Amino acid sequence: MDQRQQRLACWVTSQLNEKSLVQSDVVLPLIPVSGDASFRRYFRTTASGQTFIAMDAPPEKENSAPFVAIAKSWFAAGVPVPEVLAEDLKQGFLLLSDMGDVLYLDKLNPQSADTLYFQAIQTLINIQTCQQIDGYELPEYDEALLTREMNLCPEWFFSKLLGLKLDQSEQQLLASTFDLLVASALEQPKVCVHRDYHSRNLMLLNNGSIGVLDFQDAVVGPITYDLVSLIRDCYINWPAMQEEKWIKDFILLAEQADLIQDLEYSQCKHWFDWMGLQRHIKCAGIFSRLYLRDGKAGYLKDIPRTFNYLKTVCAAYPQLETFNQWLDDRIVPAMNSCSVLAMQHCGQES
Repeated sequence: MDQRQQRLACWVTSQLNEKSLVQSDVVLPLIPVSGDASFRRYFRTTASGQTFIAMDAPPEKENSAPFVAIAKSWFAAGVPVPEVLAEDLKQGFLLLSDMGDVLYLDKLNPQSADTLYFQAIQTLINIQTCQQIDGYELPEYDEALLTREMNLCPEWFFSKLLGLKLDQSEQQLLASTFDLLVASALEQPKVCVHRDYHSRNLMLLNNGSIGVLDFQDAVVGPITYDLVSLIRDCYINWPAMQEEKWIKDFILLAEQADLIQDLEYSQCKHWFDWMGLQRHIKCAGIFSRLYLRDGKAGYLKDIPRTFNYLKTVCAAYPQLETFNQWLDDRIVPAMNSCSVLAMQHCGQES
């Protein structure tokens, strides 16, 4: 047990003592649950027959104030997020209710998908109405942020992982393509955006309901962003007919919630597709950075699926023909010759 974990264990024990859930001065043990793509760590402890989650988020690396503000506001609004039971932002410690260990991803299959995704879309609609957070103003998903996210891809994926040097014409092609995607994003109705709403951040609770995690980066932005995160998940993919059904489910529920009015499927699908390009370009960069900077090689295996989403969408839109051809000419060969991607594809590296 490292020093921070020891401090966290003492803090958790004192918090549960104050709530009369622990009668002993013995420090409760913390069992590691998981980490994630950030510097946060999670532990589980048990007191009086109940389990709790302790979160360690070093304050010099993670700002937990948005997490706490959003969690409290959404919890009050009926969004199924963990309840914040205690907090010490100075130390970077949180005590949360426990949502268990069952990820949506672990339970998704052709038989369960319709039920689980409809439940996730219903919850998403609730999230999208929660733009007002007590004591915290959600940032705007503006042009600068959308573009900054996409620029992770040429920096970390194209250049640092694949080893490509992009000339001026290639950089101009990327810039013009990114401008198209940003314009599409900014013309959409604005809602509260979770920003990482997918099968690894959704939990299936013991009673069959849904739990929502990892929402601290929420913003106000395009209505299709979380929808495409969910349906075109970087960790699992579905047939086009299934995607169409879920998009239509979303449109109906969003209209009932007065988030949109008279939105045609074709317009929503265009926004959805181009929003997905923005997200998947970003994710290819993030997955590469997680490997190269943070030593987390497991995300490499998700790059081919993420890239396939790019190729499929680009092939469907004439406006993206030049960018699509460039991906074929430059990126596909580089991916095929990239040893770490080949190893992941063959299952030789975890």
